[in-house]
Amino acid sequence: MKSDFKFSNLLGTVYRKGNLLFTKDGTKLLSPVGNRVSCFDLVNSNSFTFNYQHRKNITNIALNTQGTLLISIDEDGRAILVNFISRVVLHHFNFKSRVHDIKFSPCGHYFAVAVGRFIQVWKTPDFSEDRQFSPFVRHRIYSGHYNDVLSISWSQDSRFFISTSKDMTARIFSISSLEKDVGMTFSGHRDYVMNAFFSADQEIIYTVSKDGALFKWEYTEKPTDESEDEEDEEEDGESTKPMSWRITRKEFFFADSKLKCATFHPESNLLIVGFYNGEFRIYEIQDFNLVQSLSMGQNSVDTVNINKSGEWLAFGSSKLGQLLVYEWQSESYILKQQGHFDSMNTLAYSPDGSRLVTGSDDGKIKIWDVQSGFCLMTFTEHSSAVTEVKFAKRGQVLFTSSLDGTIRAWDLIRYRNFRTFTASSRIQFNCLAVDPSGEIICGGSQDSFEIYVWSVQTGQLLDSLSGHEGPISCLTFGQENSILASASWDKTIRIWNIFARSQSVEPIEVSHDVICLTMRPDCKEIAVSTLDGHITIFDIEDAKQLHMIDGKKDIIKGRYLEDKFIAKNSARGNYFSTICYSFDGLTLLAAGNNNSICMYDIDNEVLLKRFIVSENMSIDGTLQFLNSGKITDSGINSDLIDRDGELSDLEDRLDNTLPGSQRGGDPGERRIRPEIRVTAIEFSPTSSAFAAASTEGLLVYSINQEVIFDPFDLDVDITPEATLEALDEKEYLTALVMSFRLNESYLIHKTLESIPLSDIQLVCQDLPVVYISRVLTYVGELLIKQDSHHFEFYLLWVKNLLIQHGKYIQEHKFEFSSSMKLLSRFLNKVGKDVVTIGKKNKYLLSYLTVSKDLKEDGKDQDIISEMEDDSGSGSEDEDDDQIIEDQNDEDEEGGWFGSNENGIKASNGIVFSGPNDSDDDDSDDELIEV
Repeated sequence: MKSDFKFSNLLGTVYRKGNLLFTKDGTKLLSPVGNRVSCFDLVNSNSFTFNYQHRKNITNIALNTQGTLLISIDEDGRAILVNFISRVVLHHFNFKSRVHDIKFSPCGHYFAVAVGRFIQVWKTPDFSEDRQFSPFVRHRIYSGHYNDVLSISWSQDSRFFISTSKDMTARIFSISSLEKDVGMTFSGHRDYVMNAFFSADQEIIYTVSKDGALFKWEYTEKPTDESEDEEDEEEDGESTKPMSWRITRKEFFFADSKLKCATFHPESNLLIVGFYNGEFRIYEIQDFNLVQSLSMGQNSVDTVNINKSGEWLAFGSSKLGQLLVYEWQSESYILKQQGHFDSMNTLAYSPDGSRLVTGSDDGKIKIWDVQSGFCLMTFTEHSSAVTEVKFAKRGQVLFTSSLDGTIRAWDLIRYRNFRTFTASSRIQFNCLAVDPSGEIICGGSQDSFEIYVWSVQTGQLLDSLSGHEGPISCLTFGQENSILASASWDKTIRIWNIFARSQSVEPIEVSHDVICLTMRPDCKEIAVSTLDGHITIFDIEDAKQLHMIDGKKDIIKGRYLEDKFIAKNSARGNYFSTICYSFDGLTLLAAGNNNSICMYDIDNEVLLKRFIVSENMSIDGTLQFLNSGKITDSGINSDLIDRDGELSDLEDRLDNTLPGSQRGGDPGERRIRPEIRVTAIEFSPTSSAFAAASTEGLLVYSINQEVIFDPFDLDVDITPEATLEALDEKEYLTALVMSFRLNESYLIHKTLESIPLSDIQLVCQDLPVVYISRVLTYVGELLIKQDSHHFEFYLLWVKNLLIQHGKYIQEHKFEFSSSMKLLSRFLNKVGKDVVTIGKKNKYLLSYLTVSKDLKEDGKDQDIISEMEDDSGSGSEDEDDDQIIEDQNDEDEEGGWFGSNENGIKASNGIVFSGPNDSDDDDSDDELIEV
């Protein structure tokens, strides 16, 4: 089995804090998720997360106009410059103070950063510039505000920008040193100026304050107290009155709460504002008309953005972890996603590997699509924490256990709860197991030492298995048979045969309390993790110990902020709380309440690879050493001091949390730092990925299929000329792969249609698996969008690809879902057309079939003579003979598909030939000509 897994995506978390960002084409949305950045493709319904990490949570992101450079900044002002296209980190930089806003200029040559009460303007890194030591070159520092700068807005021509501040003013600056006189202060607001905007023609400036006031500024003549002589004005010929920006209009939102965020779309004159009470409004700013008013909930709208076309609005709420993309014209949601309130406790892959199901302390069960990263469904029937989720073997039924005393069965076709299982007494279930046949489920609890067995069909409690003398920690069924394995805190493992007459089993003794267990897919071995940090593998039939892995030395433990010692001396997290087997049973994954995921080779008992869960210093357990520089004179870490009471905003100073609660979302959350831990881990059934439920979210690690060895890259110069040359030399496979490497549509089309029918099977047989999806997608788009007439030729391609690589496609079906949907749409369309044509020609085809059968019986001459008698005058017969002669002449010239002796003309003008009398069976063709 391959071990080169790499981080590929982050699910379960869609937004944490910071600003949202649309790309230039408006189809992709960038969202900060903790110390990472996720990108959601709203058109193709997929997502990815950048591989790099910040040291703290991200607060600001910015993308240049060309869509090539991305800058993300964390809470401490540390910035990372990333190539957005290749997703490669280019440079690290530290602004050494908190950054409130960052914006690229529309021309792309500069970007402005709001650092404290100053605005720093930097030149955008450019490869055309002279080589320099640092990619970041500062252009100028602008000052003038007396408090923190909140936002920056650029003009369309990139000559000016406006900054707004907590000092209740806004200022306009010029990027050029020759326009120093342009600088001016916009004052008059009675609260923080949250944002300012230029109109499309840059003749008007709008400023929005926190108290819900909108001011309109225009560049007009400054009124003077003294009247000037008209004669002097006539002599001068021009007015000498000074010009300045002045307030020409004031509007107010009159909302029940203060304004939190705002954005403006100059082309359509739309102003979108969000408030602390969760309400957002859309205004037509020209006449200040309220277009729409909606609410996201009771928590504040932290950020709002609008795409370039002005159709889609993006909203983020950090308290709920909610992300919305709203189309205001149709009043519909393009995207509506929300993660779990609390930490995830368990996860399970669907049997086809296309979906992930998670259960959380908030009592919710969410179904995630692996390919798109979006939540498909949320179940809220459980009233307490969900402890475990399991799929039935076919994948259409899901079972969940909860601390509310119930185990529920869910229908994933109709998305409903169709069965609820309870015990004779109300107990909290912390584990469950599902029989491979899906007819029996078992549940265990820490309250009772018994294992409960139910029938799925009837929902009745069938039996309770006694024998353990401590709380049940884990249950699992084998995939090949109905053997049940149970682990307990009484330092024993028991193997049960559910369908046997007697349930007397001999326990397997272990040295410490068993935390979790897992069974190998072939049901011959079982692995258990104990409290002393060891993983022990037993043979199920002989109850013998086969292997023992000491995991304590491989675990990366982090120190907490209140610890006075380094991580090496910490006693917490010294064991694995979740383990799982790989599909071949040769590899074991293990994780726990620490910052590491370990992959072990079972036969050699060695560590293959170790993954770091997170580098986010905002979470406890990621640091290794004690930073003495942050220790105060009283011996307390300065990061532990609650400074929220010193904040200047009243809304930020309010504390509605419950001081004893460590779990729960929004108002029930205690002000404590989250702890890094992995609560569940599982391999994908396709063996190409595994998922881990952690504090940061649902981490997905996969094998990059693009790095598969491709010999065409070694000694071939890949150019269009080389591709055409390979095509002329009949090296069809080489030419096809080279055309896909170049990704030129005309070249791919020419190559595909130049391959003979006889060679399609051989090309498909030797085609690398990397290109299967691309070929299917290209063929599907060609048939659907371009309406190609060679659909039989391309269907032969599809047929041979499915025959040669059907097993691989079945194992990775979620990767081929989009291409298969395209082909399915085309086949449905063609099928409808064939059915329509068949219905229209039903009687004609039946006549041809009957005439052929009569011809073979030697009775066709009588039928033809009867038709000739009924046809009418002899002139028409002569015309028919002439048509037959002309037809036979065309047959001799190759104009028809076969030679015919008898031609029959129907009343509707259709001429069709009778069957051929030759002895050659291959020439028994029927011809229809309209």
